Amino acid sequence: MAGAGIKTINKRIRSVRSTQQITKAMKMVSAAKLRRAQDRLVSARPYSHKLAELLQRLAESGDSGHPYLERRAVHRRLVVVVTSDKGLCGAYNMNVMRVAQRAADASIAEGRPCAIYAVGRKARDYFRKRGYDVVAAHDDFAASASDDKARRVADAVVRMFTEGEADEVLLAYAAFISTLTQRPALDTLLPVAPPAGGDDAAKAAAVDYIWEPGRDALFAALLPQYLRNRVYITLCEAFASEHGARMTSMSAATENAGELIEALTLKRNRERQAAITQEISEIVGGANAL
Repeated sequence: MAGAGIKTINKRIRSVRSTQQITKAMKMVSAAKLRRAQDRLVSARPYSHKLAELLQRLAESGDSGHPYLERRAVHRRLVVVVTSDKGLCGAYNMNVMRVAQRAADASIAEGRPCAIYAVGRKARDYFRKRGYDVVAAHDDFAASASDDKARRVADAVVRMFTEGEADEVLLAYAAFISTLTQRPALDTLLPVAPPAGGDDAAKAAAVDYIWEPGRDALFAALLPQYLRNRVYITLCEAFASEHGARMTSMSAATENAGELIEALTLKRNRERQAAITQEISEIVGGANAL
């Protein structure tokens, strides 16, 4: 019996060690992807901030009749949910989907239908299984942001907004704070609300801008670019958060596997020592009987 128990424990140790090698490899892969995603995010932020500042200054100079700025009664909402295609990243996906689901349920409770635009297989499957109206889904982004992917999403939601299919578009994603911290966020994408002025805007207010060409032409050129950039930054934030969450999750799994291997090894040694002690007792008992 003892031999059978030791064999079972050895088999389990090999299984856990194999799992540990997989989780360690996934941690290293996620760390490499996180580094690239974080570099992409950091390099894109200065341009995004400057574009938002320029739009803020332009909005302060007067109203514009651009359709992206049109605020109308909200009869139908669209929530763009950015999640991962794969799991093994802790509570990352569920935190984002809960934020989106609360917004959708609140809209439906107010009598305003709410549609879901899913970026990521997890969001698509989650909302479809629960009966939400998933109007579009992308499961081919491979957790990597690019201008082309941002353009595809931005053009689709802009078309829905301008054609009246949605009166308000929200973005649900995980903002990247650090490798260990990803914060679920819900922002309004359309209609465009010029960013609120901060300290930088106050400093820029002292600068007297001469707009060339006119404001309407600048709005027509900058607003589509601003929307695409907002979507691009959102994808960068979400995918960096995904890699950070997966790296943290795989690191914890690797450590847990190591602790389990130590516990199983200790149990195996105790089983082996007990078997040896029992054999010695039987030999001594037999010798005394003779």
